[in-house]
Amino acid sequence: MTHKVTLIPGDGVGPEVVAATRRVLEATGVSFVWETVEAGADVMEKYGTPLPESVLESIKRNGVALKGPVTTPVGSGFRSVNVAIRKELDLYACVRPCKIYPGVPSRYQDVDIVVVRENTEDLYAGIEFEKGAPETARLIQLASETGRGEIRADSGVSLKVISEMGSRRIVRFAFDYARANQRQKVTALHKANIMKFSDGLFLAVAREVAQEYPDIEFEDRIIDNMTMQLVRRPQQFDVVVAPNLYGDIISDLCAGLVGGLGVAPGANVGEKYTVFEPTHGSAPKYVGQNKVNPMATMLSGMLMLRHLGEADAADRLESAIAGVIAEGKNVTYDMKSDGTAGVGTSEVADAVIGKLKG
Repeated sequence: MTHKVTLIPGDGVGPEVVAATRRVLEATGVSFVWETVEAGADVMEKYGTPLPESVLESIKRNGVALKGPVTTPVGSGFRSVNVAIRKELDLYACVRPCKIYPGVPSRYQDVDIVVVRENTEDLYAGIEFEKGAPETARLIQLASETGRGEIRADSGVSLKVISEMGSRRIVRFAFDYARANQRQKVTALHKANIMKFSDGLFLAVAREVAQEYPDIEFEDRIIDNMTMQLVRRPQQFDVVVAPNLYGDIISDLCAGLVGGLGVAPGANVGEKYTVFEPTHGSAPKYVGQNKVNPMATMLSGMLMLRHLGEADAADRLESAIAGVIAEGKNVTYDMKSDGTAGVGTSEVADAVIGKLKG
């Protein structure tokens, strides 16, 4: 069977890691037709936007996409392309497996955590009020008049939005994922002791949904305690489900436990569409240096193969990547515990392909 897939190289080092991943995916023997579309900071001048409509149209046609990292300006400039794609396509579940492979430099062993992050609500909903704007003044006045609290007039405001519907579907997704993948436990993260009407709602819904899955253990953790527990004994966690912001932070922490963002894949899943991408950013300072680790994107491609029903190819690709990591010879600098330079992005792809063909 031939799979038609939207390919979004992204910007920064995105085109390099995506090219390496495309090569290893094709080396599995699975047949692809790639529909390449442009997005990111590099296409602003050409299209007037970092997210041309053609990108969304392509994903809607094909149902699945493999995407490289895209630059998001800090503090100013255009809004995140990643967030926009997730919102426009209602990719409500971000799945980030954090699994340690033998040979990865890490302080830990036997870590295998899947972070399921709600992708469309919370502080990332993008509902913000700029300092000094008339609508911000009205919001500040409303807060005062209703007794919710006094807000300084020189404040910018971001709304933390958590709905019952959004909470229910992400928690149910986490339990369904756990059941389908023979996982034993789901941990829900929150700060309901302080934010009783937002995180409190998330927690109440999580507890309610958990009763529908008696075969899976359930617990909840306050987010600050969770960070400490992850550092002390990460092996106690299995599937973790969280609102948007906590999930973003915790998934990076978990990536650090298993060797870093260079081996942290991701999938953004909705009812109709799925976009696979690495967790790491675009790293523009490394553009053109053939230096960045492509394994996070390759492992995202492995997740895509599973999604497409190509389980054998996915297993073979994961085994090939694990074999290259275990040997420790053809890996990039970030995977070297002895301080040596490592090989380049394309050479990692060559090594993985060698394992697949061997």
